[in-house]
Order: sequence, then C-alpha cells, then structure tokens
Amino acid sequence: MKTDRLEKYARLIVEVGVNVQKGQTVVINSPVECKDFARFLSDAAYKRGAGRVTLRWNDEIVMKQFYTYANDEALEEVPDYIVSECQYFIDKKAATISVSAPTPGLLKDIEPRKIQLYTKATSERLDFYREFLMGNGAQWSIASYPTEAWAEKVFSDGDAFDRLFDAILAASRVLPDNDPVAEWREHMEELAKRNEILNDYNFAYLRFENSLGTDLTVGLAEGHIWAGGGEVAKNGVFFAPNIPTEETFTMPHRNRVNGKVVATKPLNYNGKLIEDFYLIFKDGKVVDFDAGKEKETLKNLLEVDEGSSYIGEVALIPYDSPISNTGILFYNTLFDENASCHLALGCAYPMNLKDSDKMSEEEMEAKGYNKSLVHVDFMFGSADMKITGIKDDGREVLIFENGNFVF
Repeated sequence: MKTDRLEKYARLIVEVGVNVQKGQTVVINSPVECKDFARFLSDAAYKRGAGRVTLRWNDEIVMKQFYTYANDEALEEVPDYIVSECQYFIDKKAATISVSAPTPGLLKDIEPRKIQLYTKATSERLDFYREFLMGNGAQWSIASYPTEAWAEKVFSDGDAFDRLFDAILAASRVLPDNDPVAEWREHMEELAKRNEILNDYNFAYLRFENSLGTDLTVGLAEGHIWAGGGEVAKNGVFFAPNIPTEETFTMPHRNRVNGKVVATKPLNYNGKLIEDFYLIFKDGKVVDFDAGKEKETLKNLLEVDEGSSYIGEVALIPYDSPISNTGILFYNTLFDENASCHLALGCAYPMNLKDSDKMSEEEMEAKGYNKSLVHVDFMFGSADMKITGIKDDGREVLIFENGNFVF
C-alpha cells in the first residue's frame, strides 16, 4: 500500500471533492474490497472536522447472488429503512463520497430482466434522494480505488492492482512530490475559463461528425449553462463532483437531437459490458440501435422509462487530454468519460439550466429538461471528431477539429 500517496488522495477527495465543513455529516459509499481507502477517507473527514462519518458498504458478489436467486417480489422490494436512511442524509445535508470500483462484466450471466426490475424499483423509491444529489442539495463526489477483479480486466500481464492504482492516482493528479489540492484548484480554474467561452457563445445546436459514422445534431436547452470542474451546492459550499474530471458539459434539449452516434468505448452498465453499439435519434428519442454485445441490456436501459431513451447531458473532452493519452481503457465511466466526449441517456442536471432553482419541473421541461430514473454516460469521442456550434441566426463556429478544442 502506498500510504503517503493514499493519504494525499483521501485528503484531496475530502478537501476538494466534497469540501467537508466543520460538524458536517459525511456519507461514504464503498465496495467492501475498498475498505482500506474508505478508512483513509473517514480519517481525513474527521481530521477536516466532520461531525459523523457513516460507511455504507456494498458487495458485488453478494449482489450477484441476490440477482441469481431472488424472486421478482424480492427484486422489486425497497425496504423502508433504506428510504428512511436516505431521508436522514438529506435532512442532515450530508456530504456524500462514492467510491466507484465496478467489476466489468460480472453480471454477464444474469438475466437482464431481473436487473431491470431491481434498478427500476430502486430508482423509483429513491428518486427523491437522486434528485437531491443531482440538484446539488449538498456536496457529493465520486472517486475510485482498485479491486483485484477490476484491475485484472484492465491489465492482464502482471502487477495489475498496483498498475491500476498508479493510473488512478496519476489521473487524479496525486503524484509523489506534488500538492494535489493546489493543482486541482488550478485545474478547476482552467475548466471554468472554457465554460465561460462556451457560455458566451450561447449556441443553439452542436453538430458532431467523424469517420466512424457519427453524424449527430444536438439542440441545447433554452438557458443552458456549461459547467465542469467545480460547482456550488445549495448550502453555498464549493465542491468537485468528479475526481478526476476533464469535461465541460451542459443540458441538451430533450426533443432536438437528431442523427446517428457511434460509441467508441464499451459501456459497463449494471455489471454487463455493452460493446460496439450505436444509437439513432429522431426528435430527441432513440428510434433505432444495435450492439455487438449485450444488445438486450442496451434495450433494457432504453426502456427503463420514457426519459431513458432521450439524453440529459452532452459533454466535451479533448482527445488530447491526460486520461485519453494514457491509452488505458478503464472500463469505468468515471475515467473513460473523462477521456472522451460523451452523452448521457436519461436525466439532466438541473444546475445546467439558468434559474432552475426558481422553476417547477414543468417549467424546466418547457426549456428542454429531460426527466428519468437513470443517468448513464456513454463515450463517442474520437481522434478525428469535428464539432461545430450553430447560433440562433445560423452562424457556425468551429469548436473541435481533429478531436480537440480550437480555442
């Protein structure tokens, strides 16, 4: 264990990721395999002044057993104590740290219908908590730590765990001889400058084109806001929701997406690896699709609810960026989405819409907001991606050429 760097990493997540305030309740969601990191996070949170740290453990192996043996009634039950716990965290305005360390393809033999039943039931019962987090009701951040199974999927030729750990730390700007907190503050300032440029343009549409077959026009919500890097929660605290992050993102208009998009990286969704897929949109909705592997899983994702077949996020990431340049396929959205332009099927982030905190859900929907029980990112960036911004008056502005920003 690289104790010194792990301590620095945990401090980064606590001080920059969720920016824990004195006396604040902190929730840490973690796989049991990541217990060492969770303990460092807890220690850093208490040293920062947290009032109470609550650990919520999850275990993918036990979850696979549940999917294998549970009947439909059990899959659709969400116990009241889980609902009450989430409401408690909302009442406490708890800062939430989630450790992302999925095992790609773990659930490949599980019937997709069973996963869909559980996912939909859980999403519906806990929708109020998801809205609290996506609406930045308090600080939240996603970080990562390797597991043996995940590491062996990424690196199959020895020392997999240590190599993945080094890659995670490097992507998160945690180096042996630097101050990651200072570097992250500088990095967020650079992302803020890019957001400002895009906000000043106030594009009506974006057009994406590459040689792989992507030819997609994405309308942007009326009053959309480009964001990325750092955000301000409703309690007034500045935080970084994803570590690492390289993206600048905004809200597409639900009904103004047309054309074809071809994914360039596999999507690890609910333990199943969807590969070699494309989507075709008409007036915002997916009307056709295919996948080389796990087509049924993709179909189930698109059918979770009405909103899951529309998009809620469009994000721009240069091909020549730190995570992309590693050449590593992480099989983890937290990293892969920050190596590639991506879209998200499902719910939009209200914070990407001007004055959304003063609007009803119906008023947001009139501006282009998409509501869904899910939010699933998939990657479609490429080395030859061209992106053109189109203004209301039809004027076109080149944003990307050969996979990278031109400004």
